Amino acid sequence: MFSLGSSQCLEGWKWVFVLLPTVSPGRLRCRRDPWYQCHMLSDQVLDVWPLTMPHQGLLLFRMAPLCVLLSMLMVSCFNFCLCHKNSEFALTNPEKSSTKETERKETEEELEPKILEVFHPTHEWQALRPGQAVPAGSHVRLNLQTGAREVKLHDEDKFQTNLKGLKKGKRLDINTNTYTSQDLKNALAKFKEGAEMENSKEDQERQAKVKRLFRPIEELKKDFEELNVVIETDMQIMVRLINKFNSSSSSLEEKIAALFDLEYYVHQMDNAQDLLSFGGLQVVINGLNSTEPLVKEYAAFVLGAAFSSNPKVQVEAIEGGALQKLLVILATEQPLTTKKKALFALCSLLRHFPYAQQQFLKLGGLQVLRSLVQEKGMEVLAVRVVTLLYDLVTEKMFAEEDAELTWDMSPKRLQQYRQVHLLPSLQEQGWCEITAHLLALPEHDAREKVLQTLGALLATCRDRFHQDTQLHRTLGTLQAEYQALAALELQEGEDEGYFRELLDSIDSLLTELR
Repeated sequence: MFSLGSSQCLEGWKWVFVLLPTVSPGRLRCRRDPWYQCHMLSDQVLDVWPLTMPHQGLLLFRMAPLCVLLSMLMVSCFNFCLCHKNSEFALTNPEKSSTKETERKETEEELEPKILEVFHPTHEWQALRPGQAVPAGSHVRLNLQTGAREVKLHDEDKFQTNLKGLKKGKRLDINTNTYTSQDLKNALAKFKEGAEMENSKEDQERQAKVKRLFRPIEELKKDFEELNVVIETDMQIMVRLINKFNSSSSSLEEKIAALFDLEYYVHQMDNAQDLLSFGGLQVVINGLNSTEPLVKEYAAFVLGAAFSSNPKVQVEAIEGGALQKLLVILATEQPLTTKKKALFALCSLLRHFPYAQQQFLKLGGLQVLRSLVQEKGMEVLAVRVVTLLYDLVTEKMFAEEDAELTWDMSPKRLQQYRQVHLLPSLQEQGWCEITAHLLALPEHDAREKVLQTLGALLATCRDRFHQDTQLHRTLGTLQAEYQALAALELQEGEDEGYFRELLDSIDSLLTELR
């Protein structure tokens, strides 16, 4: 191959040399004199002349035809290589064209019906090759070890069970060697038609069964019209019950039944306010003056349900004299069940109603409750009284704390709470000692409520508790008892059990009293 180039030789002289076709590798050696030749250390000699003006023009003149020839040869080779490499190089995108060709082939293949080979299974597991079709009713599984699908025939009894629901008709001949995709589509369409017919039959049977068991709503409406049954609203029902209770012609049993049914409706806040709207609440309040203990009991039962978390009804009850009448029932000799319901109504009236709490203290409510607790046979009511006192103390405390932190409470309501001097009244009337003595009750639930109340009264009754030797002895006894019970809970895997909480309350109270 020919090569044309130049070399920087010696002191800046430019030399042009031509490499002949069979030049062997070697070193170019130049003499110090620039007018002499440079020789290759090989079998052939490359003559080089210094580029002086006469020699340079002569050399370029001689080499011009050779350069033109070489340029034409290189251009031809380059064009030939490009055309041979890709005939669509300049006009098309080879990737897009190949993609379109592939998609066209795939589409043609999909349009052509596939001829699938039918696999004939036996009662032994056999491997299924790709592209083979499996006859209906065959058992197919995937071998997780080899990753191959395996096929065998079902047992005859199971196979017959699976064929029971199939519709009789033309079936594919599975004995043929091949069948097309169109055959499969036709078979699937027939299978779906059979399933739809089965579903329609099942729906018809179910609808017939429903018609036998139930009657249409139109027939029921006609029957109700014939029986003169009128659908009443809650308001209409309550009006009817109040009229029955307030009627002089109603017997005691009818009045009790009316109050019992009324209690169910007034649990709802809206119904309780509706009872207030047509004057039924005052009728029930007046029932607290009845000479019949049962009437008092069920009237208090209705009032307790109506007062619960219903401020509008609570206000009307205070104005209607309900508080005085309830205190009279608790202060006089009445059956235990009547006093239970009266205490329930009193608790519902006092909770979250500071004005009623003020009136309760003014009317001597604490004295009435103290007499009730000290009365024999009223231990059950004593626990409820202690719970009420604990709720009232903590309610006032939380109300004052919330007012200081959030300022959400209205000033008038906060002022009402501050006018309730409950803790000083409890201390003056001996509730510190009364509450402490209630720890002797045997029930764990009663002791829990008494311990809570003692904790709430601790700031007010600390001196009284220090001087009460019986309280210290009772707390020591309870501490030993609940230590044993808490140990049993711990053995059963309960780290924070019920007895453990009671023990913590006793330990905390003893620590405060030391």
